[in-house]
Amino acid sequence: MTPLQLPKTLLERADLRRLAVSKQLNSKQRAEKGQFFTPLTVARLMASMLSPRKYVKILDAGAGVGSLVAAGVDEIFKWPTKPAKISVVAYEIEPLLFDLLQETMSEIQLACQSQHLDFEYKVYLQDFIEMATRQMPETLFSNTTQFAPNIAILNPPYHKIDSQSMTRQWLRLAGIETGNLYTAFLWLSAILLEPQGEMITITPRSFCNGPYFRPFRKTFFTTTHLTRIHTFSSRNRTFPEDEVLQENIILQVTKSTAQPLTINISASVDAQDDCLSLREVDYEQVIKPDDPEYFIHVIPDEISSQINQQAQGLPMNLSDLGISVSTGRVIDFRSKPFLSEQSSSDTVPLIYPHHLSKGRVNWPNGNRKKPEAIRVTPQTEELLVKSGHYVLVKRFSPKEENKRVVAAVFDPNQVPSAQIGFENHLNYFHFNGSGLHPCLAKGLSAFLNTTLIDQYFRHFNGHTQVNATDLRQLKYPTTLSLHAIGSQMGDRLPSQKELDNLVLQELNMIPSEFIFDPLRAKQRIAESLDILKALGMPREQQNERSALTLLALLNITVTTPWSGASAPLRGITEIMEFGRHHFGVEYAPNTRESFRRATIHQFVQTGLVVRNPDQPRPPNSPKTCYQIESTLLSLLQSYQGPKWSENLAVYLKTTESLRKLQSHERDMQLILVKLPHGEEVKLSSGGQNLLIKSIIEEFCPRFTPDGVVVYIGDAEQKIRGEELVYLGKIGVKIDKHGKMPDVIIHFKPKNWLIIIEAVTSHGPINIKRHNELKELFQNSQLGLVFVTAFESRKAMVKYLREIAWETEVWVADSPSHLIHFNGEKFLGPY
Repeated sequence: MTPLQLPKTLLERADLRRLAVSKQLNSKQRAEKGQFFTPLTVARLMASMLSPRKYVKILDAGAGVGSLVAAGVDEIFKWPTKPAKISVVAYEIEPLLFDLLQETMSEIQLACQSQHLDFEYKVYLQDFIEMATRQMPETLFSNTTQFAPNIAILNPPYHKIDSQSMTRQWLRLAGIETGNLYTAFLWLSAILLEPQGEMITITPRSFCNGPYFRPFRKTFFTTTHLTRIHTFSSRNRTFPEDEVLQENIILQVTKSTAQPLTINISASVDAQDDCLSLREVDYEQVIKPDDPEYFIHVIPDEISSQINQQAQGLPMNLSDLGISVSTGRVIDFRSKPFLSEQSSSDTVPLIYPHHLSKGRVNWPNGNRKKPEAIRVTPQTEELLVKSGHYVLVKRFSPKEENKRVVAAVFDPNQVPSAQIGFENHLNYFHFNGSGLHPCLAKGLSAFLNTTLIDQYFRHFNGHTQVNATDLRQLKYPTTLSLHAIGSQMGDRLPSQKELDNLVLQELNMIPSEFIFDPLRAKQRIAESLDILKALGMPREQQNERSALTLLALLNITVTTPWSGASAPLRGITEIMEFGRHHFGVEYAPNTRESFRRATIHQFVQTGLVVRNPDQPRPPNSPKTCYQIESTLLSLLQSYQGPKWSENLAVYLKTTESLRKLQSHERDMQLILVKLPHGEEVKLSSGGQNLLIKSIIEEFCPRFTPDGVVVYIGDAEQKIRGEELVYLGKIGVKIDKHGKMPDVIIHFKPKNWLIIIEAVTSHGPINIKRHNELKELFQNSQLGLVFVTAFESRKAMVKYLREIAWETEVWVADSPSHLIHFNGEKFLGPY
């Protein structure tokens, strides 16, 4: 073990426990408890935010297997001045997890002892909410309580709390009114913290806006203040094994009523992405001092800051315009007896979100899954509104919608009826319950459909729901401006670009060429992403970082047309500076190597970029520079032009190196491996050979340097005489008809034979296979080491129960680590 660092296997073992138990627990039971276990990459990122202190007292209110505490202690070991003592109190409600939590804590204690650090812990098999609220305020939360944490690090459960449940009753007795477990955990943990204590938590972004979480926001952010917010651009990679699809953020807060002047906001694609963008913003930009709703505005870059200023600089509130916004009154499942699939003399139109299309209402539209009308009866009278011009906004934006705010005009001339029903999944703008002036309605709808509003809305809205409260928070143009915009609108919305230009020009918000234009900057980045997607770049390079890199290497700014693209020589630092200066996206200085590894390397590999075209330089030269490849430059100069599609097709057809990174071409690569005689062997495509390629290229250099690759299995090839001869020379005699492993390596420095099975469709080295391989190599005089290789941790989980003891596991997506199954030895023969 290296000084001041947990042994690598400790954190891996904690994560292995997490992966194993996640498959053992019933999925329905996990859903009821809101259990989403913290991946190791997320735990490490959260722990990196801890602030050094003399005495460390950690609370983990929903500890799982202890991943967050393990990562936290690992981070503490890196502090220049170590704490005098580390104390941990952890709670877990699941018995199966509790036993594993005990194991993790015991291992952490041993690691601390080896570093001469005093470590104590208590773990409780209890419901944290029940325990905390039942003891308030006499013991647990009093100033004299024995344990008042100064650090709370948690991934709280995420699940709605039933209004009649005991959990809800416990919270109400404590004066806490919230409807989700995760906000209840945060609320109680904040009460527990000692003054100036800090909390680091990962949560959904859903609490940032809306009336549902208003009581939580108001109380939480009057007793604590934000120190840092970290966002992820990917919605599905934070909890990949659980296949969670939602926006998550990491919060760092301090228990103090003294509000700081600024707050740090960082962002990355996912928790594994080392290329963090980092920005310091005024605290009042994030939580506005005059906002009674306490909305949280996440502003990760200069583009967002400029959009924020533009949107908030508009002169009117909705109430100033005399306009109200309400939620549709018809809740279809409650009104089911009155709904009809067809209109008749006793019905009126019922408008659903699917009736909204291109800025107007298409009713009826032939959708047979939903009723088209509602009967007029005394029971439904209060659910209907008088016919008129209304602006409708979808309350939920489905995945296929590119925009968060989708608005349309309801025109009574197109849907004639004395009354109308608006379904509950719609918001509608009205004037004291009646319709708006037609021109005003068109102008308001156009304004709400602009990119400006869509981008601004995303700053405080972290989910797909658009509440009436959110729409009331927006600032609006004057009535005169809305009328002027509406007078230029036809029956359908123009293109997005035309709409944005029309609205912004009318509002006098189009910057001159000398002023930074945030919307054009966003559009330029989107265009660069469109190019990367068209070129077939892997998903890992279809992100803002890669888009900015491409723009920098083309010298494309907000105002530069694509036809004006050029090919400057630029190093990594210059590329990062270009993104900061021209697009307001600033990355942490220590991410240069990650920038190179996560984007530039792939650009060079695919032939998009040429490394050091001016002169040869050593691999690690600080003067290394990059230039866009000349053929690609010619192609991209035609982007958005009439010949773009034609030129792109020709480029893709003739550029072999790019296709090699595309997934269907990767499957067809031949793998060249040098055997003992210097012969190059080509493996056939498909099957497990991609994993075998990773074993040769990633495992061998790390764990068997100077080893000789004796044998590589291939479904289309049989073991050959040369391999049998080599094995014979080192004292290994095997039956050539035996079931061979996938890779055999002679590790000369240790005189070991490393026997590797690559698992894609077939199983790992289980007890049966372990015995088969021992029998196959029984004549070997070398020490035998057995390794099972997987493509990913997710793939490994499926076989965890089968893996034989006294073997090793290697995972290709975490190539620098091995997982050892039992025994006192690590990567060694038994």
